Formats: sequence, C-alpha cells, structure tokens
Amino acid sequence: MATLYTKVKLYLEANSKNWDGTKVSLQNDGSGDYIKTWTYDGLDKPTDEQIASYETAGNTAETLNGVLAKRASEYKKLKEQLDLLYHDMVADKGDKTGEWFKHIKAVKDANPKG
Repeated sequence: MATLYTKVKLYLEANSKNWDGTKVSLQNDGSGDYIKTWTYDGLDKPTDEQIASYETAGNTAETLNGVLAKRASEYKKLKEQLDLLYHDMVADKGDKTGEWFKHIKAVKDANPKG
C-alpha cells in the first residue's frame, strides 16, 4: 500500500504543483495518516477518493524508489568507478568489455526496474 505522502506528491505533480512542507502537512494520531494542513493556492485539498486513485501509481513509484536506492547502495563509490573507467580506457576497453561497464551492468541486472 502506497504511503499518503507518495499519493499526495503524485496528486500535486498531476496538478502542476510541487511538494512544499510549508503548504501541506501530514499527521497520524493513531488512526491512520491524514492531511492535517493544506494551503496551496488554486488547488483544493484532495478528497479521499482522489487520493485513493493514486494507489497504483504510488505503489509503482515506491517500488521504483526502492530499486534505485538498492542500486545506489550496491554501486562502488564514485572514485572507485572513475578508477575502473580510467583503467578500462588505458586498456582500450571503453566499451562493454571493460570492468566499469561490467560492474554497472551487474548491479542493474541484479536490481531491475520492473
């Protein structure tokens, strides 16, 4: 189940707005998350039905964010990647045969987007 934050963010983006923590706040008093404050000019606070309509898109977005976070944690540090790339270039392996490419491909293959 997608979080309220994700669904509200998608609602805002669909209406050409960006998340602004000074214009919206979410809260949970023990009975579930809800929109506590909403002060966007020109955009009404979404109804429960409008928020619910973003469930599928929210699940997709959260799944993708999880995959991208997992990839980021598995990539070597940038300085290590640059070193791999340098050695590949010196060895004339600036293509799919180089170690840098193999590392990136292995991480992406192990963590597909969908």
